[in-house]
Amino acid sequence: MSRTLKTRDRILLGASGADIDFDELCLLLEALGFTERVKGSHDIFLRSGVDEILNIQPGKSKAKRIRLNRFVI
Repeated sequence: MSRTLKTRDRILLGASGADIDFDELCLLLEALGFTERVKGSHDIFLRSGVDEILNIQPGKSKAKRIRLNRFVI
């Protein structure tokens, strides 16, 4: 299983908490069709058909905790 799919599964299972690597999360979002724009310390992800903007920040090497379950298909 690819690293991206493992990240997706950890998020969907809710077992990951705040232990999602920031770079892995960015790769997953890009694989799901999101485009990335960096503004300061925030990485903003957009995708057509998704009204909300995903605004994530690295916290050391991990992604700061956000709710992603409804965006991951």
